[in-house]
Amino acid sequence: MAKEPIGMTRRIAKFIVETKKSDIPAPVYEHAKIAFMDWLGVTLAGKDELLVKMLIRYTDVMGGNPQATVIGHNVKKSLAQAALINGSASHALDYDDTILAFLGHPSVTLFPGLLALGEWEGKTGEDFLTSYIIGLKAGVTIASCAGGEHYIAGWHGTSTMGHLSAAAACSRFLGLDEQQTVNALGIAGTQACGLKKVFGTMCKPFHAGRASEVGIMAALLALEGFTSADDILEGAAGLFQAMKGTVNEIVLANLGKTWDIEDIAQKYHASCHATHSPIEAARSIVRKERLAIGDIKSIKVHSSEVALGAAYRTDANTGLEGKFCIPYCVANALLRANTGMQAFTDEKVRDSEVKALMSKISLVKDNEILLLSSKVEVDTNDGRSFSAFCDVMQEIPPLDEKREKIKSKFLDLAGAVLGDAKAEKLIDEILSLEKMKNMNELVATF
Repeated sequence: MAKEPIGMTRRIAKFIVETKKSDIPAPVYEHAKIAFMDWLGVTLAGKDELLVKMLIRYTDVMGGNPQATVIGHNVKKSLAQAALINGSASHALDYDDTILAFLGHPSVTLFPGLLALGEWEGKTGEDFLTSYIIGLKAGVTIASCAGGEHYIAGWHGTSTMGHLSAAAACSRFLGLDEQQTVNALGIAGTQACGLKKVFGTMCKPFHAGRASEVGIMAALLALEGFTSADDILEGAAGLFQAMKGTVNEIVLANLGKTWDIEDIAQKYHASCHATHSPIEAARSIVRKERLAIGDIKSIKVHSSEVALGAAYRTDANTGLEGKFCIPYCVANALLRANTGMQAFTDEKVRDSEVKALMSKISLVKDNEILLLSSKVEVDTNDGRSFSAFCDVMQEIPPLDEKREKIKSKFLDLAGAVLGDAKAEKLIDEILSLEKMKNMNELVATF
């Protein structure tokens, strides 16, 4: 009698449990350290955002055991609370990394829970990185099966896929067995939610924090024997049926063979990744043709349905709204050199000069444009027309170049909070993280 095939949820659980450290190539660990450096930098930079202060006050009201550090605040909260706050802080500036196949931002859902558990349990740096790598692969696999329809339907992949990837990573970190991991995925899967409708509000970064919080909850409950469905992904009335998606055998066959981590795109503009290709394409035209702002009659930005579903705002009046407004991001980039955090203040967004240029910028949903790429057309007052195409997701730098770029970004972000000397020391510690015997050693430095 033929054996019944193993379902997708259990296959992912087996991968989470059975993958050995030696199965993971050394360069993958190097990419993971870069991802952590970038995550820690944007978390430190976001530590004083208003929503973070609100979440700290909320957890003060709720109480709890002081188990894990809230980054940049010299205070400890419960594991779940620390993950919620740090995850939200790390996505508050929308300056964190992206993988298209994940349908969003992976590191903000993975590192907060792992860091809390690593501090609480005194885990090694190598285990920390391994759990991140495995959680990332599990999340990308699920998201690739959920597909673009999941995102287009209105679901925020950072939240929905983040719940599952965080549960996968935390399950590995805590050493759950196969059935416990299946249950953890089920516990996280039944809570997976998050709507794109809230982009441009505090709820978007809250999604990342909530995914991190649920990842810890799912793993700890499963460790206690808490049960859930064995087929939360593929089963009738499961996640794929309810929220779009289907089992993809080609994607599943890559478990343990490819790692996807080299496809992580870190940000060098502090705004939604869907704004980056328009920024770069517009800049390239102005630079190449040596145009002055006064020369520009109109700018037309061609973007995909996916990109316009994320950066959907055509106007902005707050710094947060500006992060999801292509006209503002393009106008700001052309008028000012700074596209980092200082570009996204209420004052900068409301500036009359930027508003005037924004009025010349229009958006076009173009079915020939894929994902986060963009074509920009510039018409001048003297009748000339220029166009440029950019796809920032296809221009991810190789490992060594990426490391140097993120070190520079980290010094800019973390140096402003910790001082340059401390930030430099942290870089050295992160780049040798696999040798660290106890994650408390790292946490104590920030």
